[in-house]
Amino acid sequence: MQFSKNLSENLEHLKQTLSLEKNFDVVYRAITIGGKQACLLFVDGLTKDEVLLKVLQAWWSIKPEDMPKDAHGFSKKYMPYGEVSLVDNEKDMIVQLLSGITAVLVDGYDKCLMLDCRTYPARGVEEPEKDKVLRGSRDGFVETLIFNTALIRRRIRDPKLIMEILTAGNSSHTDIAVCYMDGRIDEELLNKIRNRIQNLRVDALTMNQESLAEGIFPHKWFNPFPKFKFSERPDTAAACILEGNIVILVDNSPAAMVLPSSVFDIIEEADDYYFPPVTGTYLRLSRMATAVLCLLLTPTWLLA
Repeated sequence: MQFSKNLSENLEHLKQTLSLEKNFDVVYRAITIGGKQACLLFVDGLTKDEVLLKVLQAWWSIKPEDMPKDAHGFSKKYMPYGEVSLVDNEKDMIVQLLSGITAVLVDGYDKCLMLDCRTYPARGVEEPEKDKVLRGSRDGFVETLIFNTALIRRRIRDPKLIMEILTAGNSSHTDIAVCYMDGRIDEELLNKIRNRIQNLRVDALTMNQESLAEGIFPHKWFNPFPKFKFSERPDTAAACILEGNIVILVDNSPAAMVLPSSVFDIIEEADDYYFPPVTGTYLRLSRMATAVLCLLLTPTWLLA
């Protein structure tokens, strides 16, 4: 549904769609901007209050004769913030609103201004408990997607690093980031993964990455081996991207999915990258030999 220039009609429809009378955490506040009625909608707990306060203070000084004729002009002249976008339909606005973005509706404008001043409850980027190393960095992925992409971008400062954002789940609308190096990736595999994510028909990614993995490869249920390599270390994910692999990050999950992957990739450890080549190769070969012996020696002993 497209927005109209009548603020009352837009608010009446949003109140029914969002159940504003029942949802205590979805806050809407009626304000006046330059003599025009406006409304502010945001999710309590997901908004930076200090940023919102400064924006409101800037709007209070606007005079009626200085108000632009359309939302685009208002965004250019009176939005003292960097991350601002315009949305012209209700569906996109609701998805962004429930993800934490603040919505601003002004009477006389047929577009909604989206102010991205959101903040998520998050823990620190401590080293993962199951992925500790003797040498190397001590940070790790967290449950916030934007923090995880920033940790990778900090390590790969190359414009060829591409991070595509996709969504999955009719109810959850879970954000999924596909990270790869342009020119080093298998384009056929990338298109296949992208199409499978976009064509997922699920209500929600209940188990985050595992739900996504089962959705991408639904016909591999009989294979007992891992289909992906998982890592909670941003340095490992960055190394895999530079090697030409695809890294998939799912919101609300502190681990990265690496594909394509093989048994040899699963055996790898983060310490292999921080030792000299001879030492790292020796440790990797010894680990592979141990795995093969454990797999073959025990059944052979029992058969004998």
